Amino acid sequence: MTAAPAAASASDTPEGAPNSAPSQPEKTVRYIFVTGGVVSSIGKGITSAALGRLLRNRGLKVAMQKLDPYINVDAGTMNPYQHGECFVTDDGAETDLDLGHYERFVDVNLTRSASVTTGVVYGAVIAKERRGDYLGGTVQVIPHVTNEIKERVINYGRSTGADVVIAEVGGTVGDIEGLPFLEAIRQMRRDQGPGNVLYVHVTLIPDVGPWGEVKTKPTQHSVMRLREVGIAPDVLVCRTRRPLNDEQREKIALFCDVAPEAVIEAMDTETIYSIPLSFEEGGFADLVTRRLGLPQTEANLEEWRTIVERILRPKHEVNVGVVGKYIQNGDAYISIAEALKHAGVTHDCRVNIHWIDSEELEEVTDIEGTLRDFDAVVVCPGFGARGIEGKIQAVRFARERKIPYLGICFGMQMAVIEYARHVCGLKDANTTEVAPDTSHPVIALMPDQYGVTDKGATMRLGLWPCALTPGSLAARLYGGVPSVEERHRHRFEVNNAYRDQLAAQGLIFSGQSPDHRLAEIVEIPDHPFFIGTQFHPEFRSRPNRAHPLFAGLIEAALARRIK
Repeated sequence: MTAAPAAASASDTPEGAPNSAPSQPEKTVRYIFVTGGVVSSIGKGITSAALGRLLRNRGLKVAMQKLDPYINVDAGTMNPYQHGECFVTDDGAETDLDLGHYERFVDVNLTRSASVTTGVVYGAVIAKERRGDYLGGTVQVIPHVTNEIKERVINYGRSTGADVVIAEVGGTVGDIEGLPFLEAIRQMRRDQGPGNVLYVHVTLIPDVGPWGEVKTKPTQHSVMRLREVGIAPDVLVCRTRRPLNDEQREKIALFCDVAPEAVIEAMDTETIYSIPLSFEEGGFADLVTRRLGLPQTEANLEEWRTIVERILRPKHEVNVGVVGKYIQNGDAYISIAEALKHAGVTHDCRVNIHWIDSEELEEVTDIEGTLRDFDAVVVCPGFGARGIEGKIQAVRFARERKIPYLGICFGMQMAVIEYARHVCGLKDANTTEVAPDTSHPVIALMPDQYGVTDKGATMRLGLWPCALTPGSLAARLYGGVPSVEERHRHRFEVNNAYRDQLAAQGLIFSGQSPDHRLAEIVEIPDHPFFIGTQFHPEFRSRPNRAHPLFAGLIEAALARRIK
């Protein structure tokens, strides 16, 4: 995969050269910083994404960015139970799952510049110190660390040509690791001018007691903590289970020193995709554009209203069993869940997702009783030996009972192992990730991974091309194009020494790397829908544009249900 050529800049043209364009004034970028208080997982990511959607639908170019205070360089080495899904960008960055929300809501493809962590910031500062960039000065949090953070926000806005940068600060106000980021965004208002910077604080309005009494005190205290570091919020987004009345709004506005119109109600909703519509009704985007001096235009939300209508009131319904090993954390497979919902939107269908623990599936004696009522089965990605046999059981059941099946990354590898064992007769077939001494290593470490010892950012990552076999199911689903590009995150692959043997027994390798070295897609022709992909199609799905493989799976599930 080659990088696109860099765009020409003014410095590429010699001074005084013929036809050289006059210098243009630098574009004014506005910055919106989203913080959170009271509790973690308050909904900053969805708030940021929903606001980004509303601003984009007003014709503005929006750049989304996550400022994460954790010391890890990226999310690649984090346990999904602790941090949820690791979302992968086109350029191979392993990032926080909120970047997935940004991409899906705003319909943009982000890059590694959209993810800024403490590890990245301190790594850059230390590298500069080692080179002598600070000219012998004592390196300190202020100004060196805060300047590094600000530079990454400002450069990101300039490089993307954005009208607005929405930067979410991870964690909760009061966390010690977040202080350098809060200080950096505090300085941004002074640096960029007060009319170009806006602070949005997402907080919780709980209700307590037998009568559900609404309490504003946690929000007041959260704003106090924010003001202690010098930031006075311009807008409060208040998470609540009950509508806020005028008296409660006035009280919040008075004690938190914001205008009543800047107290934005964010009630719990049936689907996160209705949040932009709720925010629009509450005047959130209109308030933001006025405060930042942006054009006052109406948002075109017709397409979005159709999406929400189909999610809330679909004509059809299917049940999908999703087999994984991290199902105790609902965020671990969030892009897969959303991609299934997007496919449901395409077919005006509610997709009921039933999470199945692959480790528990290993102990099930009646596999048919567990899986027979599903209209489709998805086997999720994962690493390591735990739950592998449960995934293989799910694959076998879907293959033999002709249930529509989609295997993603590890789920594709399990499909190959299952086929090798039960169709090709290779009883000991396995992956060397789990069984290094297996006599039939149908899945093996990629050659360019030999000798790699570091875990972070060393897998095959990001966007890679995949050549499709004409006439295959995969090619038809992608609309007959000769090749596609998809995002990857893996170290192991189908062992090419076994490809001929597998193909001789009917397994089709319908997607390959252009050099034919890597098997990207497998499928079974005499099956209603059986596809495994080495890549992660869920990362490129959108609510207004479902990924073709997920759309095909739900179409097949509907056909099975109606039959």
